[in-house]
Amino acid sequence: MNFELRELRLSDAKSLAENANNILIWNNLYDAFPHPYSEEDGKKFIKLRLDKPDTSAHLAIVVDDKVVGGMSVTPQENANLRITAELGYFIGEKYWNKGIMTEAIKQMLAYAFGKFPHLRKIYATPFDFNIASHKVLQKAGFELEAILKQAAIKNNKIIDLHYYSLYK
Repeated sequence: MNFELRELRLSDAKSLAENANNILIWNNLYDAFPHPYSEEDGKKFIKLRLDKPDTSAHLAIVVDDKVVGGMSVTPQENANLRITAELGYFIGEKYWNKGIMTEAIKQMLAYAFGKFPHLRKIYATPFDFNIASHKVLQKAGFELEAILKQAAIKNNKIIDLHYYSLYK
């Protein structure tokens, strides 16, 4: 399936909300991601990103001119960790298992390493039960570096985080 990665636009809020407002997506993301996800949530998020374009990289995954998902690379702010960044991503359920996310991650990595040339490492921490995310990261070239035992809570359950990383 063809897709493009591009900067977010305020006009993307509706299609962003249509694809983000899904409990199955929220179950695999940090609780800071709203659920339910409204068009207003989309507008707030996009405005925030447009106001701070240099602190992180946020791109929309677009299919047929509609935002179907999103990706971010957020450099760490701690002075000692400034050479690392966290990758976050989601894609609407309708677009699962279509090969989009693996390729989107590869493109995002190239974009992020170009935007932030000081980065040496990008990592992601999917929940232990999110097997699809583990597979996508592995296909995109990430390696499992560690399993962080009992490092998070989701839906009132203590869970492990799998720490995947990719070096420049």
